[in-house]
Amino acid sequence: MTISTESVTSLPDHTQLPCEDGTFVQNFQEHPQSILLTDSILPVLDAKHPDGNYCIGQDSGIYWRITDPPLKGAKAPDWFYVPNVPPTLDGQPRRSYVLWQEVIPPQIVIEFVSGNGAEERDKTPWEGKFWIYETVIRPAYYAIYEVQKASVEVYGLTIGRYELIPANERGHFPIPELGVELGIWSGLYGNMDLPWLRWWDSQGNLLLSGHEQAEQERQRAEQERQRTEQERQRADRLAARLRELGVDPEDLAD
Repeated sequence: MTISTESVTSLPDHTQLPCEDGTFVQNFQEHPQSILLTDSILPVLDAKHPDGNYCIGQDSGIYWRITDPPLKGAKAPDWFYVPNVPPTLDGQPRRSYVLWQEVIPPQIVIEFVSGNGAEERDKTPWEGKFWIYETVIRPAYYAIYEVQKASVEVYGLTIGRYELIPANERGHFPIPELGVELGIWSGLYGNMDLPWLRWWDSQGNLLLSGHEQAEQERQRAEQERQRTEQERQRADRLAARLRELGVDPEDLAD
């Protein structure tokens, strides 16, 4: 079937479609979780896309078909990443991601489970999230994260179907295209001690957020300051002992 240029350009774009449905975020953990995923992977994406052509969506709509009302034709993953697309359109921030306008599908879609996980695993044709991601939106990876179970399932698209990816020896799920792994990290982020969804590099090193990097650098500087102070104190004690023995430390320096 041939689609005319006129019919394509007449379709609604991201500026003409709703970008919110008025519902509440499910819990207080979801927002910092999205920020943590984005903040820690930005250096990887910046290195992979030196031209800056990629976008990240956080609880943003992906329009996959035209419906009335329009929101019935959209899914809003909690987090997703699309490679090789400009971060803005016509100089404007994206209001949503419109597949008939963009063409390139997301590479990774992540859903945060707030109920029992049935919605995220629903394979009902034309309605269920799992079916829509697998059949229409078709991200290469689909992850289902359950904070209450401290678990994540990662599916990879193989010959048009999602196959559950097994964890590696570290309990992580590799994303080879980015050289990273996805897994669960239990610890304090912000002021919440929870099992967080995190990125690691391919060697198993945790990818740190900007705050964590700054804190790590602060601790390193503090350790260096303490080491310098300890060396100065040892030098002062040695100089004092030499003077007790009648030796001028300045003479030894000469």
